[in-house]
Amino acid sequence: MTSTFHVRGGKPLNGEITVRGAKNLVSKAMVAALLGDETSILRSVPDIRDVQIVTELLKVHGVKVERDVEAGTIRMDSTNVERAHAAEIDAHAGSSRIPILFCGPLLHRLGEAIIPDLGGCRIGDRPINFHMDVLRNFGAVVDKREQGIYITAPGGLKGAKIHLDYPSVGATEQVLLTAVRAEGITELSNAAVEPEIEDLIAVLQKMGAIISLQTDRTITIEGVERLGGYDHVAIPDRIEAASWACAALVTKGDVLVRGAQQKPMATFLNVFRKIGGGMDITEEGIRFFMPETPLRAIAMETDVHPGFMTDWQQPLVVALTQAEGISIVHETVYENRLGFTEALNDMGARIQVYRECLGGSSCRFGRRNFNHSAVISGPKALTAADITVPDLRGGFSYLVAALGAEGVSTIRGIDLIDRGYESFREKLTALGADYWED
Repeated sequence: MTSTFHVRGGKPLNGEITVRGAKNLVSKAMVAALLGDETSILRSVPDIRDVQIVTELLKVHGVKVERDVEAGTIRMDSTNVERAHAAEIDAHAGSSRIPILFCGPLLHRLGEAIIPDLGGCRIGDRPINFHMDVLRNFGAVVDKREQGIYITAPGGLKGAKIHLDYPSVGATEQVLLTAVRAEGITELSNAAVEPEIEDLIAVLQKMGAIISLQTDRTITIEGVERLGGYDHVAIPDRIEAASWACAALVTKGDVLVRGAQQKPMATFLNVFRKIGGGMDITEEGIRFFMPETPLRAIAMETDVHPGFMTDWQQPLVVALTQAEGISIVHETVYENRLGFTEALNDMGARIQVYRECLGGSSCRFGRRNFNHSAVISGPKALTAADITVPDLRGGFSYLVAALGAEGVSTIRGIDLIDRGYESFREKLTALGADYWED
């Protein structure tokens, strides 16, 4: 069920909000609970739709789940894992791509796994062949059937030597969740090393896994026969924190993001400071505010960690519409992620997109028919518009733009933001935003 959001912009956001565990870690840590034969406890869990989806998927596989939404804790007893019908998985998964990560754990626990067709945000090519190739490397047999993809491991899963052509976060997670109980040693080269990956490794290590992360993007996993449970506090959501930081700039506000941590956000904080954003970093969180001096244009590009995160790009682009001069943003992670700029132009921004690699080195999208570079001229006053949410991060960026625009904007499909931003309506209220919903 979708709802329509109305925002009267032009009012500074002032106050404080709190971020809890990262969407990009929490759902994967919940899947990891399937690997153990004891109870696992995950803390600082946000109340977002992805958590609800994984909770239901765990339940249909026989996991007993107790969730305290207010406390942000989930207790998962995976003692008795059961088979689930494809129809049940499909009904609970919806458009989520999470079921693909259930494969390794289910192969270890049940000897088989089935996943329906996968959805997710339409921001670029996210082929599941990465995941299927990973599973085949471990000895899995992949069979495409009418109701979905059926996967078995007749001879059991064996350790493998795997090289990723691109350091995909999803493929790295697949390797970790499969290799920890595979027979022998797995060596993964050109792995993703995002903070959420490191936190997932910490979860698996608490369960009894043996995992080494090298400085050259190589991860070595020594398979073990069994895993237990874990008790873990999830890493804070650095994407949500950065999104509110950009909202503070666009609305000329002052927002304290409790729970935000400096270390996983270091690259973002550098860029935020370069464009002229104000910040105070403390143990309790990070305060983001618009100083009296104008914002400055910048040239930057997204990249895998430790580069500038692609999920930070969209809200930053909104902020750059208010910077003096010409900014250049080169998107190197998802080829279609700049499609959201068309609606910003309708709101008064001046953003031109190009197929060429601008503002940095050539990337894998160069000389291909993808508009993956943007030139942003500013500052440009934003005005209200009627817009539709394209994807999770783009949707929140539209919300940020509407908060900074003059007049009343209408945003359709706002429910998609619930996938990754906990209680964003209540947080808007706490910061003094003027909005209503129907």
